[in-house]
Amino acid sequence: MPELFGWEFASDPYPAYAWLREHAPVHRTTLPSGVDAWLVTRYADARQALADQRLSKNPAHHAEPGKTGIPGERSAGLMTHLLNIDPPDHTRLRRLVSKAFTPRRVAAFAPRVQELTDRLIDSFAERGSADLIHEFAFPLPIYAICDMLGVPAEDQDDFRDWAGMMIRHGGGPRGGVARSVKKIRGYLAELIHRKREGLRQDGADDLISGLIRASDHGDHLTEAEAVAMCFVLLFAGFETTINLIGNGTYALLRNPEQRARLQASLAAGETGLLETGVEELLRYDGPVELATWRYATTDLTIGGQAVPAGDPVLVVLAAADRDPARFGSPDTLDLARKDNQHLGYGHGIHYCLGAPLARLEGQTALATLLTRLPDLRLGVDPDELRWRGGLIMRGLRTLPVEFTPSAPLHTG
Repeated sequence: MPELFGWEFASDPYPAYAWLREHAPVHRTTLPSGVDAWLVTRYADARQALADQRLSKNPAHHAEPGKTGIPGERSAGLMTHLLNIDPPDHTRLRRLVSKAFTPRRVAAFAPRVQELTDRLIDSFAERGSADLIHEFAFPLPIYAICDMLGVPAEDQDDFRDWAGMMIRHGGGPRGGVARSVKKIRGYLAELIHRKREGLRQDGADDLISGLIRASDHGDHLTEAEAVAMCFVLLFAGFETTINLIGNGTYALLRNPEQRARLQASLAAGETGLLETGVEELLRYDGPVELATWRYATTDLTIGGQAVPAGDPVLVVLAAADRDPARFGSPDTLDLARKDNQHLGYGHGIHYCLGAPLARLEGQTALATLLTRLPDLRLGVDPDELRWRGGLIMRGLRTLPVEFTPSAPLHTG
């Protein structure tokens, strides 16, 4: 039995997951937090579990609900969001958010994502080196989701600081995250109140204003639900995209033939390989290692294993997406992979609502990096890279790179 959740495991969990898939596909383990939970590692079992409504998202079904979920969300009064609720409340809230978070809105946001991407690259292009996590992958989705939510430009650096606290783990991860969560919650409550008061005057078209309009036109959305919804859009929207860009860039740098193939495709003005390539990067080393918490509401069986009522269940997306029973050559990066129904953004009614925005940001970021910095290369030995601790997300702490310096696009 391989050791789980240590530093070596964090650097490369895939051999351990392969062992679990073969020998203990539904495995009960003690997590670093002390909570006992079941890990589901095979693709077929994972897909079934993600859609099984006997597995509740509500932490109230667990004997120790305060030990699971996002640190600080309970004390900050942020429990009523999509990651913690079941139908019918989930159906109602998701319908409301879907009205504001439309494909049209995401598509219209593409020029802004491109502008943010270019300006961030401008900030280090002349230098010839950068840390792609802190200087690029981190700020891009923060500023993007702030723009979409309608956070005023003068407040966005505060959001960047709070978000940074949420992904830094030095000095106690839960304490730092909890403090940041409370600050974000207070700010969002005040912002929603301001927008509700001024909506008739300014006619704003941001996501928060859209949520307010939806709730003011017959559907019911309490202020607490609105705050929790905006919080989870921020929380779920930025770290997943940081890791998609960081993990994806790292995978391309470690697979030069695939990277060269993508660059040639982009140079020819084609987008097909970029689109399938981002899906493959989501499968190969995706941003979400384990799906968020689920709890058995009754005694049930998963993959032939009895799971008692009340037990937490964690679907290991990273293991399922490398299951050789579902994907040919699963440990090989193939940007042109066609049959790629990965679980990187989940499955079923809890499928990630922000997946279209994350895909837009990932495609834009990777295409622009590879086009503007064509000789991009790692600035350190791969063994020097460190992965962030944590249970749900998978991402690098830093990604130092080097490249031939180039002039910025914007000089103003």
